[in-house]
Amino acid sequence: MAGKKRAKPPLEFRSPQLADALQTQDMAALAFALRHGPTVVPLMRTGQRDDPRDSGDVWTYRDAATGDVALLLFSDAAHKPAALPPAVGLQSPAWLRAFLEVHADELTTVFFDIAGPHAMQASPADLIAALDA
Repeated sequence: MAGKKRAKPPLEFRSPQLADALQTQDMAALAFALRHGPTVVPLMRTGQRDDPRDSGDVWTYRDAATGDVALLLFSDAAHKPAALPPAVGLQSPAWLRAFLEVHADELTTVFFDIAGPHAMQASPADLIAALDA
């Protein structure tokens, strides 16, 4: 059997800790999950495989009536509505903290699993504080 390479297991675009926190609707558990695990983020454009600094372009929702901008995050790629762009990224707590900091003036809210099964909402400032705790 020499010469055969093992296939890598497929990357799972999910965060069981985040899913558990959303199920209980517990903000402390949500904060813990965000600090210690990845988050699924919808992407307009995926990053280039040869450039680890390129994480792609994050898709955000802008309300046409108010201009409010929301970041949508998911515990599992399976919970992302089909109407959103098909690409997703699995981002680290450090990435999420940096993204929220850079876009704090533009973002008005952050939704988790907006289409269910256990949606939650938080302000960018609250999430930054949770990630810094």
